[in-house]
Parts: sequence; structure tokens; C-alpha cells
Amino acid sequence: MPTLEAKDTLFKKKSTVNCRGKLLSLDTPLVMGILNVTPDSFYPGSRLNNLSEVLQRTEQMLSDGADILDVGGYSSRPGAVDIAEQEELDRVVPAIEAIVQRFPDAVISVDTFRASVAEAAIAAGAAIINDISGGKLDEAMFETVAKRQVPYILMHMRGTPQTMASLAQYEDLVVEVVDELQAQVAKLKRLGVKDIILDPGFGFAKTAAHNFELLNRLEELRILELPVLAGMSRKSMVYKSLGVDQTDALTGTIGVNMIALMKGADILRVHDVKETKQTIQLYKKTTL
Repeated sequence: MPTLEAKDTLFKKKSTVNCRGKLLSLDTPLVMGILNVTPDSFYPGSRLNNLSEVLQRTEQMLSDGADILDVGGYSSRPGAVDIAEQEELDRVVPAIEAIVQRFPDAVISVDTFRASVAEAAIAAGAAIINDISGGKLDEAMFETVAKRQVPYILMHMRGTPQTMASLAQYEDLVVEVVDELQAQVAKLKRLGVKDIILDPGFGFAKTAAHNFELLNRLEELRILELPVLAGMSRKSMVYKSLGVDQTDALTGTIGVNMIALMKGADILRVHDVKETKQTIQLYKKTTL
């Protein structure tokens, strides 16, 4: 296996993602807009309470240039309340169906760790499964992904949203994150899953210091030769470090996202699509 210091030319990541026959190119980093159909997401500005609000936010994000819309019905903030499967289904499926009906060309991902919710979301029109647990909270998830042959975002987390804070203990953070992701990647590949995207899981079973170390060493994930998603939008690593509220964390979010781009991130998961597209536009000026 190449060392982490090896030249970038040794690592040849996939350059496209197949979403229901629509190929998304990763030659330019993509923007994933967050659509939270939850009453308790950590950032109040992202909470959508009805289908009218969902469609309004969707229209704005698509107008601002979102490449993917990430629909979630289960808050995964630290210490979040665990909700029943049916409640998550009741939040997610109608939202996806409404988006597909109004915006049939939109590429939708479903943010869930439950295989049954993922299955229903794909049936409703979603094209990507975004799993914060990396397949560890539902043993049926990987089989569902393989059966549906949809892109799968594999995030690193330990425990659950209720317990993860107590599990933020590492000897070598990035080596352990890579090893734990690689173990899950191997399982997916054995099942024939073709499109896998890695998410190192900023804020999930990681302290603020861990988050910044992970950001600083993000390029080391290249060793797995898979696209990388970075999700730091308005998170505590940003606003607490700056001593501001989430509502004032846009500038900080742009800052850490630019660093992520320079470290090799292929997808940015954000609340603020327009500003992120502008960030990518400026980043691209440095790669010409």
C-alpha cells in the first residue's frame, strides 16, 4: 500500500457519480444543499416545517446552483432525541415526492441510517443514500445499497448521536478514521457497490481539536481512492471557535470549506449554497 506521503499521481479517484443514469462530474467540486425536515436540527435556519417551506428552500437552492439536495428527517446533532422509524418516514418521503414532482431533474440524497427509510426514499425518487453511521446502525443498509445500486455516502462515526461524544478517543485520529472507513468500504465492494463517497464525519465522535486535525490532514483520505465529502457548515467547530452564534458562522464556514477544497474535498455539504458556489469559483482560479 502506498504511504500517505506518496505523490498524488498514485491516487486515482473516481471522477463521476452515477445518479439514476445522470452522471455528476467531480472535476469541479459539487455543492450539496441541506434540507432538514426536522424541528430540532442544530441550526435553526435550516429547519423546514412543511412542504411549502421545503419547496421554497429547494427552489432557492437550485437557483443558487446546488448540485445535490440532501433531505433528512432525523436530527443527528449531539444528544439529539431518537425518533421512531415511522416518524422519520413521514417526514422524509412526502418531502422527496414533492421535490421530484416540482423539480424532476433535481438530484436528491436521503440523509438516514435506517435501511427502510433509505429504501422508501429511493422508491420516492432519491438517487443517493447519505448514511451518518457508515452502515453500523442498521445491518440491512449495505444490502439495500447493493440492491438499489445507488451512490452511497459512507460517513465515519462511532456510537450513535446520543453516545458519540463519549467515544471521541483516538491514538492517531486520521489513521483510525481511514482504517475504520476502509473496513466498511471493503464490505461494500464485496457486495458490488460501485459508487462510494467518503465523509470523515466532522463533529461526530470528534472533539473540536479532532475536527481541525482532520481538516488539516484531509488529503490523507486520498489513500482510499474515493471521492470525499466535507460537512462543516455552521458546526460548533466553527461558531464556538469564533465565539459567535450559528447565525453568524457563515464567514467561518466559508473559511474551513476553502481549506477543505485545497485539501482535496470533492463535495461540500452546506446550508448556504450561493456563497459556497462562489467559494468554489474562487478556488478553481487557483487550479488553472
